[in-house]
Amino acid sequence: MNLPISLIQLIAELSKLPGIGKKTAKRLAFSLLMRPAEDAYALAASITRARESLRNCVRCFGFTDTEICDICADPRRNHDIICVVEDPRNIFTIENSNIFNGIYHVLQGAISPLQGITPEKLRIAELEERIRLREIKELVISTNPTLEGEATAHFLMDIFKDRVPVITRIARGMPAGGDLEFADSNTLARAFEGRMPFGSGSNN
Repeated sequence: MNLPISLIQLIAELSKLPGIGKKTAKRLAFSLLMRPAEDAYALAASITRARESLRNCVRCFGFTDTEICDICADPRRNHDIICVVEDPRNIFTIENSNIFNGIYHVLQGAISPLQGITPEKLRIAELEERIRLREIKELVISTNPTLEGEATAHFLMDIFKDRVPVITRIARGMPAGGDLEFADSNTLARAFEGRMPFGSGSNN
């Protein structure tokens, strides 16, 4: 028996989500269909509302439903320290760990020539502008410990080594090839506490 076209389409859309294979997508689709109709409509409405209301903060490019996110607008944060991450999810991961009180800058990706992602396609120019307008004391490079993340970190180091007094890289605790999104609080705490000057032992 062939599945109805609408069900096949639902399964196909669900399977596009990260970590969701076809079998899991099929289970999710049937689960949605067997739940009360209002549950499915509420989920659809939440997705639509999030897509329509969420945007990138004009300063850090993290997710927000206002022009400037709560972190950038908070005077209690240390605005002299910028933590550079690859995508908005990383901000929420770090914030949930309560280990950092500075502000953020989202690159919206990492340098990857094979995927056609060059430095010009990232939010590096905007980071340069933020540093030009304010005397930043420390730049914490928190790109993922992948080949792309390391390449991006070295690129940023080359650009800002003469503009920012201290440039650090999150250190011990983060496994090579990992992703900040999947790091637990203890691992992130060790990585931030053990951050070291980036480069050949110094920023000179």
